[in-house]
Amino acid sequence: MTSLSPASSSTSRIPEIRVPGALTLTGLICGLVLGLLLAGKPQAQPALAIAAPVGSLWLQGLQMTILPLVAGLLFSGIVETVAAAKAGLMARRTLGIIVGFLAFSAILGAVAMPLLLDLFPAPAGVSFAQGVTPGKVPGLSDFLASLLPYNVVSAAAASAMLPVIVFVGLFAFASTRLRDEPRKLLALLFEGLAGAMMVVIGWVLKLAPIGVFALGLSLGVRSGGAALGALAHYIVLVVTVGTVVMIAGYAIAVIAGRRSLSAFFKAMLPAQVVAVSTQSSLATLPTMLAASRRLGVATTTAEFALPLAVTLFRATGPAMNMGVAIYAAKLAGVELSAGALAAGAFVAFATTFGAVSLPGTISFVSSIGPIAATMGVPLGPLGVLVAVEVVPDLMRTLGNVTMDVAVSTAVDAGMKTEEAPEETLH
Repeated sequence: MTSLSPASSSTSRIPEIRVPGALTLTGLICGLVLGLLLAGKPQAQPALAIAAPVGSLWLQGLQMTILPLVAGLLFSGIVETVAAAKAGLMARRTLGIIVGFLAFSAILGAVAMPLLLDLFPAPAGVSFAQGVTPGKVPGLSDFLASLLPYNVVSAAAASAMLPVIVFVGLFAFASTRLRDEPRKLLALLFEGLAGAMMVVIGWVLKLAPIGVFALGLSLGVRSGGAALGALAHYIVLVVTVGTVVMIAGYAIAVIAGRRSLSAFFKAMLPAQVVAVSTQSSLATLPTMLAASRRLGVATTTAEFALPLAVTLFRATGPAMNMGVAIYAAKLAGVELSAGALAAGAFVAFATTFGAVSLPGTISFVSSIGPIAATMGVPLGPLGVLVAVEVVPDLMRTLGNVTMDVAVSTAVDAGMKTEEAPEETLH
């Protein structure tokens, strides 16, 4: 059986983007400190008069790329997933586990983060300027009614993410039924769209130190010391959600993979160390293959399931992305209805298939922006939270790597059961 190499994914052909992560974090710290120093002083208002428009302009630069970027990535991701499903029984078994867990992950985020915020409330006194007007928070009936657009062009013009995502998903599935030539042309078109938007968002993110500095200054002036407490609180809660996903990986290895907990724990340690040091699932792939061998996973299974999981599976994505969007809503003072959470969970699940192995700052914007827009959450808080993504991103990689190996054990156990000879009664 031929293994699916991650290099064959269209996401590996996305232009390389470098993000000034350290400078962005420095910009946030400097902006917050300056804002704290200016808070309550006469100089605060002139500083806000400059910083607020700069921060809003930078946020608008991010917002303008979200819809075409998500359309390109989602189309490519669905086409690749359908192609992988045609590779045989092992592929379908692997994809079945992946799709099922991604749905669980989205629901987990929609349930766990509101519960955590109830148990451990966010610090009071945090105030964000609404640089971008929040959308209408959908109720449950709104969610159901908006699944299909009356007119996809008008839906896109109104930045209605949910119906556009449903349309793009249906369009991608329909394209897989076409003849090879038009199907490949469409795939190339959407891959080019995603690549071009990645370049644009890369340009915008090069200005992140300036934009985040302006947002941090505004936040510091308006919120004072509560802003620092909110950022620390946010990191702890989002990492907690990711930790739950990682623990689920151990449960899958034990229950579905039929490996002992101690064996899985010991086999995973080297891969987890590499994951933390590289912050890349792709770079951790050789160590994950070694972990699978130590767990007795068949070589053919590991060499197929792990590259496929690394390419298509972002286990922590839906849960942690939902967690970030819900926390951003709390900071912005947006009350989320059950319909808003349902819509956000659906988008978190769907857009995961278009997720890419890129710096956390870029995937933060491309993955969480659509969820926030769908739930009616303004982008202002996300512009600040993106600067501290380096810590949650460690948890994302750690959880994804753990879950990838757990999936390989589950697929291996299922294949061995399938291949076991049936007993003959005489």
